[in-house]
Amino acid sequence: MTAMTREQCLALDQEDPLRRLRDQFALPQGVIYLDGNSLGARPRSAAARAAEVVSEEWGTGLIRSWNTAGWFELPQRLGNMLAPLIGAGEDEVVVTDTTSSNLFKVLAAALRVQQTRDPKRKVIVSEASNFPTDLYIAQGLADLLQQGYSLRLVNAPEEIDAAVDADTAVLMLTHVNYKTGEMLDMASVTEMAHARGALTVWDLAHSAGAVPVALKASGADYAVGCTYKYLNGGPGSPAFLWVAPSLRDAFWQPLSGWWGHAAPFAMEPGYRPREGVARFLCGTQPIASLAMVECGLDIYAQTDMAVLRAKSLMLTDLFIALVETRCAAHPLELVTPRAHARRGSHVSFAHPDGFAVVQALIERGVIGDYREPRIARFGFTPLYTSFTEVWDAVEILRDVLDSGTYKAERHQTRGLVT
Repeated sequence: MTAMTREQCLALDQEDPLRRLRDQFALPQGVIYLDGNSLGARPRSAAARAAEVVSEEWGTGLIRSWNTAGWFELPQRLGNMLAPLIGAGEDEVVVTDTTSSNLFKVLAAALRVQQTRDPKRKVIVSEASNFPTDLYIAQGLADLLQQGYSLRLVNAPEEIDAAVDADTAVLMLTHVNYKTGEMLDMASVTEMAHARGALTVWDLAHSAGAVPVALKASGADYAVGCTYKYLNGGPGSPAFLWVAPSLRDAFWQPLSGWWGHAAPFAMEPGYRPREGVARFLCGTQPIASLAMVECGLDIYAQTDMAVLRAKSLMLTDLFIALVETRCAAHPLELVTPRAHARRGSHVSFAHPDGFAVVQALIERGVIGDYREPRIARFGFTPLYTSFTEVWDAVEILRDVLDSGTYKAERHQTRGLVT
């Protein structure tokens, strides 16, 4: 990255093909927002859309809106909008529930497939650094099933190959690591797993909308992810789920609620699953939250992932270069891969006082976040992050470190969310 002056960054912003999309987000004045990898910024249209759902569709349409406002079909319609961002096809994705509950559904389905293919396969393989909820769900499912099911953890991506063997049922991985930003090669990892008889489950929470994903082309089996990070669906917005077409109709999923029934309003006492991915729905959907997801997806429809990825790499290259040159006197250790093929869209630096440094930055209007141990994490959302903001953020970081303001007692107190 050669843009090492603020003037050069301003020039890059002027040439940015995504510049016009930034205006579609409600970004507060005086804030440099580098935490879209944790909670995306609000699309300007979201407030009006939420008001429309509450005042018109709910307030006036009342229960009629399940039909007249298209509420019932919303999970599948949003899934079709999201599908191109993750390399999926028409009617292969649903937006519903949480990432954790969706992971339970697909992991249970994968284990059931393997039970019919090779009952001796009882091991779920994952990384110890995987996002904790993924590990907790796998642990809970193994405990629920009993019968010898277990979770095997590796300490680094380099150990995955050796860990997948004849007793492996499922390889469960996050495509982009939530802490380090390291991105795995989905195609080659999936090919390896399949060659050894294992199925793959991919968590796309830090991938969807941030990096190009090719689920079908990579031969993946199952995938889940959230919509409140790069997809800008709003706090706690519903997650999504994808199942390879060859696997989705093999069994019904374990959370067999009425929305996944073939005829929910027939009110039958016995369960019959719907055809296709809609069988992975469970209960009544949160319509207001689902409606706001569409606002974020509408913005993605105005660009493509290749353009977004190119800018993402430029932003992260610039941030790494500026931190390492302008903050070189301080104990900052890059934990994110430098290689483009191995990097997502966030950058993490370790610092002995990482939490306090992040709090001092937030006080100065630069919002990132903190992850244990010692990691200051910064997300770069190409839809609205500018090159000039990267420059200014590093200048504020340099000042916080040079002045030592992060050592103040007010920056040591931790809230419930870091």
